[in-house]
Amino acid sequence: MRTSLRTPGILIFGLVLSPCGWVLNLTATVAPNWRTLHNIPGIQADAFLQQGIWDICRATSTESRAECGLQDTTYFNHEIIPVAQGLMVASLVVTIIGLIVAIPGVRCWRDNPNWTVAGLGGLLIFISGVFTIIPISWYTHLINEIPSSSPLTDVRVGYCIVLGFIGGIFEILAGFVMFIGICRCCGGKNRGERRVEEVMEERYKQQKPEPRRFEVPSLNRARSSFSSSVPYSKDSLDDDVSFPRAKSPAARSINTTVSSRPYDADL
Repeated sequence: MRTSLRTPGILIFGLVLSPCGWVLNLTATVAPNWRTLHNIPGIQADAFLQQGIWDICRATSTESRAECGLQDTTYFNHEIIPVAQGLMVASLVVTIIGLIVAIPGVRCWRDNPNWTVAGLGGLLIFISGVFTIIPISWYTHLINEIPSSSPLTDVRVGYCIVLGFIGGIFEILAGFVMFIGICRCCGGKNRGERRVEEVMEERYKQQKPEPRRFEVPSLNRARSSFSSSVPYSKDSLDDDVSFPRAKSPAARSINTTVSSRPYDADL
């Protein structure tokens, strides 16, 4: 069954949402702000530590510049850190592979999309979203229990956790929506598709100009009393004309009277 060349909406939704989730996950992976430690004894009051899965930085509320590259073997030796590093990197790689697989299946240059290829790419994107949600959720659950060389007096959630949750949800939704396209039923009508012939016929009707209509004034006056709201008499309608009438020629009189006077020829 040939359908219209319009790209299905579920594929557009997946191809737009998954790159957005990938960017958010990339920020959550490289930024050192999975949690922040405030009110640390021995340092200035406005200073705090930003701990990520790759680096630790020290910043203050009065200065925009942070000191990074701090070492904390107690923190990095916890089991959640290497697991989060591996899963976040795997999520980024699998998302790229899923997009590479899904793009050829999208209908951009052919009559029908390759739903099997697009669905396989959506499955990979869905898995990448799961890879992101697992370490983010695990880290959030153990955020107050992960040991550190600094005392855990005031532990707060960093912005990387928020970005990771949003990016993972984006990828899960995008991959799921693209994957359900494999379930083709009703000849594509469940995805709002129409035949090419129907689309072309509708476009032809829209582009075909309608013939112009001209109103020609009529010289005949309607004699019915229902054609006008103003009462006219029948005689006035007969006399009321918009042009002068031609005078009718006078009838010729034929003299049929036979004279009784005799002529010379009669003699």
